[in-house]
Amino acid sequence: MALSHILCFSFFLILSSLTSVAPQGSWDLVQKSIGISAMHMQLLNNDRAVVFDRTDTGASNLSLPDGKCRNDSSDITLKYDCTAHSAEYNVANNSVRALMLQTDTWCSSGAVSVNGTLIQTGGFNDGDRAVRLFQPCDTCDWKEISDGLNQHRWYATNQILPNGQMIIIGGQENNYEFYPKTATTSTVFNLTFLEQTSNLYPFVHLNVDGNLFIFAYNEAILFNYTSNTVVKTFPAVPDYQSRTYPFTGSSVLLPLKNLSQSSMQAEVLICGGQTWDSSSEANSGNFTEALNTCARIRITDPNPQWTMETMPLARVMGDMILLPTGEVLIINGASRGLAGWEMGRDPVFYPVLYQPNNQTGSRFQVLNPSTIPRMYHSTAVLLRDGRVLVGGSNPHQYYNFTGVLYPTELSLEAFSPAYLHSTFSSLRPTITAPASYAKLTYGQRLAVRFSVSSGTKVNTTAVMVTMVAPSFNTHSFSHNQRLLMLNIGHVTLVKNSNSAYAFSATTPISAILAPPGYYLFFVVHQNIPSEGIWVHIQ
Repeated sequence: MALSHILCFSFFLILSSLTSVAPQGSWDLVQKSIGISAMHMQLLNNDRAVVFDRTDTGASNLSLPDGKCRNDSSDITLKYDCTAHSAEYNVANNSVRALMLQTDTWCSSGAVSVNGTLIQTGGFNDGDRAVRLFQPCDTCDWKEISDGLNQHRWYATNQILPNGQMIIIGGQENNYEFYPKTATTSTVFNLTFLEQTSNLYPFVHLNVDGNLFIFAYNEAILFNYTSNTVVKTFPAVPDYQSRTYPFTGSSVLLPLKNLSQSSMQAEVLICGGQTWDSSSEANSGNFTEALNTCARIRITDPNPQWTMETMPLARVMGDMILLPTGEVLIINGASRGLAGWEMGRDPVFYPVLYQPNNQTGSRFQVLNPSTIPRMYHSTAVLLRDGRVLVGGSNPHQYYNFTGVLYPTELSLEAFSPAYLHSTFSSLRPTITAPASYAKLTYGQRLAVRFSVSSGTKVNTTAVMVTMVAPSFNTHSFSHNQRLLMLNIGHVTLVKNSNSAYAFSATTPISAILAPPGYYLFFVVHQNIPSEGIWVHIQ
């Protein structure tokens, strides 16, 4: 047995002995193969995840239906192709439907519009200025606009804005543009910060003041996109190491709370990454250890400073997923090397839970491992039932299943956090009001009801409501990921009931806090979330 496997197994035994008293999550292989590798992934409001890869990898293992074929004279690998490079995964019945992509989506970006349509932008070759639209319905397929963008967008980042428009930043360009276009946003706007740092998948978060937090390499600004001005320049991360592509860490805007206060706080967490010299080292055959640090900053402070924390496991190319509880799941990735073909080594099988409200030094918890390496081009998204869907991993230029360290991965797994363990079944709420697909308005006082198992004693002071924006996940960053903790009133037992409870919740007061669109809505009791329902705010 290889030394690394012995050490990994020994570490698992130690962890098991320390944490056997509490569940640490579990894994299920939901699809051994969906026929394509999931480089990009987005959950839509019909509980189906759209997954897709590049179109220039050659044939996939999923055939297009009804004799459809892609005829693309500009494709650099396979000009006539009757296999799919996109698929729709139906969570409810665990099935896969092939979808038709025409232009190349390699390292593209996306976001979901106000009406629930996935707007997917850019890519490579004939797809670098394309806009692709996918509506959630039983028979829908991709619709493509070949010249929908002003400039080439390869490795760009997308963010939905308070007016429902989407801003597209970078992507081998030092500028940004909007979609859809308007009379005042029909052109391209320069962004010097990208020229000074990097324009490849910058981390972007919509701040509570309406400005954009933009992070590249180890630097960040607060940016007013309406006036094209830098509002604030943040200090560099203290270790001066890089966290964006290809030294790929991950980033989240931590849960937003106290939503009715006039001066809200917002914090950004960035975990993992690599050293500046890791690329040249890897090209020489030396795969250096990834960063084992997280950097956290309150971006609303007058004089914001980074706080550094140490993760239990070094990680590059990891994904950070906000859970309904407000905790952060750190998953996927490698412990050595960096992003790029054949550039990663030693997969990190163990997810880590980050608990942002704990004291510094007690925020990380190592969870149960997967057995499937999820390296370069892997993905993860939160599902409505509270699981995290995990897929992808193809560190090769084409699909390669034999004779390599990390074969191309076509499977889908689901990670169930500890809150889904049967131990907590009696505590788990079931939402009875509002109804699924309820239409919400800003600042609305919303009647909420939930039930628990008969006889369960509810701790009425340990109930909260969270709204989570489903994100577009690719290359270790979840575009538009956002979680809001709603203000709630007193929780009371419904008259003549021993298991039904009622309270009021106030929806976010503005589109700056919650850009319009579909959200997953959860009731959480003693850190155990209900199954979510879909709500639409506008």
